[in-house]
Amino acid sequence: MRILDSFRSNFSDMGFRRLINLFRNKYFLISFAFLVWMIFFDKNDLFSQYQYHQEVNKLKLERDFYQKETEKVAKDLDELTSNPQKLEKFAREKYLMKKDNEDVFVIVKEKKEE
Repeated sequence: MRILDSFRSNFSDMGFRRLINLFRNKYFLISFAFLVWMIFFDKNDLFSQYQYHQEVNKLKLERDFYQKETEKVAKDLDELTSNPQKLEKFAREKYLMKKDNEDVFVIVKEKKEE
């Protein structure tokens, strides 16, 4: 048991001495200071990088959404310009247009309030 205790005390003293010597090394100190500066104090620190990454992901989702919407609108425009029946249906449904001899009744569904 004494051998194990003496080994532990020597090992911990040796580790502490190495740590002290490490902090006396000017290259380590400069590297450590640079690392701390880049992680916490620089304008492009880790927190800012995380925020930029989140914003980029949000903008990519918005881009995908608007690309899909643009494709839908282009498809609808193509159908409306090529098919007169679709154009008439669109005008009747969207803008409530009618012929001279027609009456239009608009039915609005009431929303259920909870």
